[in-house]
Amino acid sequence: MNKLNFLKPDKNNLYVYVYTGSVLLFISIFDVFLSSFFNINVTSYLPGPVSLLLPLIVGLFGLHLIRIEFSGLKYLDLLNKNINTSNFNGALTLLIIFVIIMATPPSLSWFIFDANIAGDTKEACTGSGACWTYIKVWLRRFMYGMYPNELQWRINVSFIILIALAFVGYFSGEKLKKFLTLYYVIIYPIIAYILIYYLISGGSFGLEWVETGAWGGLSLTFIVSFFCLIFCFPIGMLLALGRRSNLPTIKYFSVGFIEFWRGVPLITVLFMSSVMFPMFLPEDFFMDKLVRVIIAISLFEAAYVAEVIRGGLQALPRGQYDAAKSLGMGYWKMHIFVILPQALKLVIPGIANTFLALVKDTPLIFVVGLMEIAGMLGLAKTNPKWLGFAMEGYVFAAIIFWIICYAMSKYSYNLELKYKTER
Repeated sequence: MNKLNFLKPDKNNLYVYVYTGSVLLFISIFDVFLSSFFNINVTSYLPGPVSLLLPLIVGLFGLHLIRIEFSGLKYLDLLNKNINTSNFNGALTLLIIFVIIMATPPSLSWFIFDANIAGDTKEACTGSGACWTYIKVWLRRFMYGMYPNELQWRINVSFIILIALAFVGYFSGEKLKKFLTLYYVIIYPIIAYILIYYLISGGSFGLEWVETGAWGGLSLTFIVSFFCLIFCFPIGMLLALGRRSNLPTIKYFSVGFIEFWRGVPLITVLFMSSVMFPMFLPEDFFMDKLVRVIIAISLFEAAYVAEVIRGGLQALPRGQYDAAKSLGMGYWKMHIFVILPQALKLVIPGIANTFLALVKDTPLIFVVGLMEIAGMLGLAKTNPKWLGFAMEGYVFAAIIFWIICYAMSKYSYNLELKYKTER
């Protein structure tokens, strides 16, 4: 065996260093695990500061021993490349692992073991954990707002139909695939509007009318997000093209529009759409506040979408424009068939990020009296019968928003992989 140098590990005694370092790393993590889960401190005989820092020191030395460049071991090289590039990064990695281990027992106790879900009143929550009874009792309001209980089937039917129609593209044949863009951009939104207007809103075909002020909860979050996503994208694309136009009127209008909407907070835009905008309308003209909210958010987010798309347009080499023009393509044909498909592919992450921000901005519609899921949580936590359970409500909302945003993020990532090409 070659001479060992624990200060400078090398490939000559690779497995000795790897095994020794792995054992030390395991011991440090296992010590924190025992202390956190079973309240067993194997180094309790040592002074307090030493006992506290010893797992970190042992683990850090273990990471040092396995930090061997180009070891030839796939997983070891991957670990060293990503989280063990230096002593500082190794210490940060260990600290994160230790924090996760130490936070797991109290989190599990609060979420599951000491939580309450039985009963229908506040008195049922007797443990020290979360009161999921509060979520169970208020679940209908969190999902549907103040929409009448006996009519909530209309929302369910509408969303089931829309979800089913959203998967048409997965089952269409090769002959119909060329019409999918037309379907998702025009036909599908029209169907959604008809369902929401006639089935959820009612007032026709013998269905009881329900004002939009009674709509709320997660269903309203989906409705606002859905229509705002549909409207802000084409508007933003036109603004991006307008900002790069050679026509001064179109260019400066687009620049002014984008800079104006990006320069004001969304909450101000919503407040103006609710309070100030109706003052400029004729006395006999009525526009529902939900419609005003959707228009306001769409215009606001369109400015951000425009800048994201403009980045994609500017990233394309000039040769793409010249090649399209050499084929005799006009402005619109060139952009529709050559420029935009390439530009949009480049900015999928940016567009997805803007859409995620839009979904998370929907709670701001409370300023106009519309109570989506976060607004209903604010209403529920002030109920005299359920005071003191705001934490459970906000954790529930955070989980819902995380699921929605993570699903959108994974979908955008799959689109990136699908349209990825080598440059």
